[in-house]
Amino acid sequence: MSGDPSTHQGGGPARRRGTALEEAILDAAVAELTESGYAGLTMDKVAARAGTNKNALYRRWPNRLALGTAAYARLTRTVPPPDTGDLRGDVLEQLRRANRYWSSPLGAILRELLAAAGGAAEFLSRLQDPSGETAAAPWLTILGRAVARGEVAPEALHPRVATVAVDLLRNEFAVRGVPSAPDTVLIEIVDEVYLPLVRVRGGA
Repeated sequence: MSGDPSTHQGGGPARRRGTALEEAILDAAVAELTESGYAGLTMDKVAARAGTNKNALYRRWPNRLALGTAAYARLTRTVPPPDTGDLRGDVLEQLRRANRYWSSPLGAILRELLAAAGGAAEFLSRLQDPSGETAAAPWLTILGRAVARGEVAPEALHPRVATVAVDLLRNEFAVRGVPSAPDTVLIEIVDEVYLPLVRVRGGA
């Protein structure tokens, strides 16, 4: 008799439970999301790919959006924010990253999820970030570094202020109807809106 714990006594594969099953489901969901986008993601396909049944999925994620959001969180990786040594340089580079991301295949998946969730606020409320970070975290890091360098006053360090640049970029996407913006628009957002705002908040 084999002592391999991955098989039953009858020789078949062992039944996965707990974390192992959840990992297999998420891996399957990531694969489906990458191949077919959110529109092509179904609980049936994920269950079949993971070698389990839909009940195992629904016990963990109540609907397709919840599973898609969890898969998206697994698919993406936290990238440290830029550190150019200058607030303007950091904000502009972070905006450029966001601009590139939104026109990428991963950005297309994110746009589908945002639409299905009914907007950014609802999506973010569903997004479970295992690192505990939020969408505002890199922008707060950038602004916090500027405060530490003495570029702006501590009063400028506020989540709504920190994220105003990327919020304006999202609005630009909505107005233009395309998931990218010219670099001139990014520079304008930084120089004409973001930097004056943080300096006014700091009393400069």
